[in-house]
Amino acid sequence: MNLKEIRAALIARRSALLAHLHGVEADFRHASEPLSKDFEEQVGEIENDDVLDALDEVERDELESIRRTLARMDAGEYGLCLRCEEPIAPLRLRALPTAELCIRCAEASSE
Repeated sequence: MNLKEIRAALIARRSALLAHLHGVEADFRHASEPLSKDFEEQVGEIENDDVLDALDEVERDELESIRRTLARMDAGEYGLCLRCEEPIAPLRLRALPTAELCIRCAEASSE
């Protein structure tokens, strides 16, 4: 994949995430309707809200990662490790287009 293809894929993913988040927010936390009067159903609804909240956070983190990646592309800094400033392997970028660290720095930070 070349840079234009990666950029297009990131923009498409960003659009899909924004659309999904908009849909989740419309249904989130029963804003338009109260919780069920049945206690067991309330428990289920609250558990569903917790799952939606966790998914919302993951998707917002991914959106932020995409935003940073597109900014690095615009600045001509895409593909360089933020820690050691060496190039990130093309295979790593193909697998994880939002990678900010080369594999060596990523492994070192996870230790």
